Parts: sequence; structure tokens; C-alpha cells
Amino acid sequence: MNIIQKVSLRNFRCHDEFELDCNRPTTLIIGENGSGKTSVLEAIYLALRGKSFKGVDNEILKRGKNFYRAEIKLADAQKIIIRFDGAKKNFEIDGKKSLRLPKKNRYPVVLFEPDDIYLVGSSPSRRRDYFDELFKQIDENYSLALGKYNKALKQRNDLLKQENISRDDLFSWNIMCANYGAKVIHWRVQNLAKINKNMTDVYRNIAKNSDVCELRYLGLNCDENEYLRRLEQNFEKDHILGYTSFGVHRDDYEFHFNNQKADGSASRGENRSMILALKFIEARILEQEVGKAPVVLLDDIFSELDEMRQKHLVANFKDYQMIITSTTVPSDMRVNVEL
Repeated sequence: MNIIQKVSLRNFRCHDEFELDCNRPTTLIIGENGSGKTSVLEAIYLALRGKSFKGVDNEILKRGKNFYRAEIKLADAQKIIIRFDGAKKNFEIDGKKSLRLPKKNRYPVVLFEPDDIYLVGSSPSRRRDYFDELFKQIDENYSLALGKYNKALKQRNDLLKQENISRDDLFSWNIMCANYGAKVIHWRVQNLAKINKNMTDVYRNIAKNSDVCELRYLGLNCDENEYLRRLEQNFEKDHILGYTSFGVHRDDYEFHFNNQKADGSASRGENRSMILALKFIEARILEQEVGKAPVVLLDDIFSELDEMRQKHLVANFKDYQMIITSTTVPSDMRVNVEL
């Protein structure tokens, strides 16, 4: 069943007025770069997740306009209307308005962007952001713990920048960072184990070989007491640096291929097959954990994949609603709209 039925935009990015009927399991939007294809996916993501994956509201607002409006009609006849008046944004569902998308109205999304293809060799912060967004969808508790950790971390870092501070000044923030940091570690390790459970099998189905691949968490897997001890131990170093040098905000994930670090040992094609495997597993885990089949948004990634991997992509997502943007028409696909 299609979750998204129709998309209507006004003053959204480069669009004055735009409408898209998503009346097939797979919706294909064709257009040149800069024609506004990604903006359609951005509006859908905003309606389903409550935030953009690209920018803030003032950036979304079409230049020279004083408001934007996005309306997404869902399969159950429900409409999600998002309005931004240049200062505030609100969500309207069944006539009820709120400043944030209510948790009960959020829907799982698998977003596949061109940059995701290069996740294996990207920066630690890029990988952290990627997995944080996935884990937030899987478990709301992860999102809450990470949010509280980041707030406590900011307070701790602000104090570390001051010249005259003592260990005692940081104690309460150390406690909070340790408490929420240990919870974040627990959920990261737990969710990574779920991914690794199927990573090699899904990869082999794509690559048709016997290679082994897995993800490893590069961080101290510790409890709250050990986390607190490390923070207190690093006081002098952190004071000199002016920021917290240890913690989940600095941890990383590493792709391994045949028991070696994939970045450097795996070929370009092998890396891309690993990312495809990760995306397929992501969809399955979201469906299992959230209890809803995710909407799959594929943003101009066909140009990054050869024909074999394109076919795997479409075949593995065939049970989900797909909304795809591309500069060219992939084989065996019907164009819904051309920009």
C-alpha cells in the first residue's frame, strides 16, 4: 500500500507551485540538476519525520517569498500540512496545529542520498550522523538520551572554556554525560549487532561471492561508572583544550571487509555493495522495530550505481513504496513527472 498519495508544494525551495500524484508503488521524478527534484523528497521527509534532511526553514523558503506551504496526503486520507511564515513553522494534522510533528504521527523513512555511497571512507562525524539518524528512528529512547547528552555536553564544554574552574564545577555535568553517554553506547552496540546479524548474507546476495563484511563500533564500550571515571581523569587535558575530548560525540564506526578495514582494502564496487546491503537491512530493521513499512526515498543515486546494483536496489525495495529522483530514466521504469 502506498503511504504517500499526493504532494503539494508552494514557495518550497525553487517551486512556486508543484503537485505530484504518487499513485504507483514506485514514483519516478525526472529532471536536471537544480530542477527541484530533491526538494520534493525533502518535503516528504519533513512531513514524515518532522525535520528536513537538508537545511533550516529560511533556506527552504523560496527567495523573495514570505511563506512556504507543503501538504502531504496520506493513504488513510489524513493530511499533513506544514506552514512556515518566515518566523515560525507549524504542523497541522486533522485540524490540530503544533510546533513539532507529534511522535504518534512520525513515520519511518529510508533515505538514500548520493553521499551515502561514500560512507565507508567518509569522516567519523558523517558516519556518526548517519547511524544516529537511523537509531533515532528505531528507538525514541535513543533520541531522547542523545539529545540530553548533547545538552549536558554543551554545558560542560562552556565551563571548560572558562579560566577559573575546578573539578567540582563540572561534577553535575560529568554525572549527566556519563549517565546518558553510557545509554547511547548501549543502544549503539545493540543496534549494530542487529545490522551485523544479516550484513554478510545480504552482501553476498548482492555480490554473489563468499566475502565477509561487518560494522565495528570504535568507542569505549563502558558502563556509567567507567564513563564518569574517564571524564574526571581527563579534566586537566579537557580544560587546556577547552572541550570534552572523550565521549560518544567522538566515537566512530568502521566497515570491515574480510576482517580488514574496508576503506583501503575493498574495491569501489565492494564498498558500494556494502552500502546497498546496509540500506536493505535498514529497511527491514525499521519495519520490524517500528511496526510500519518505511517509505523509501532514493535521491539521484542511479548515476552512482552500475546496472547490476540498480536492479538489486529496485528488487530489494519492491515491497516498499519508493519515490525516486533521477536525471535519466532507468530501464523498466515509468516516469511520473518530469521537471
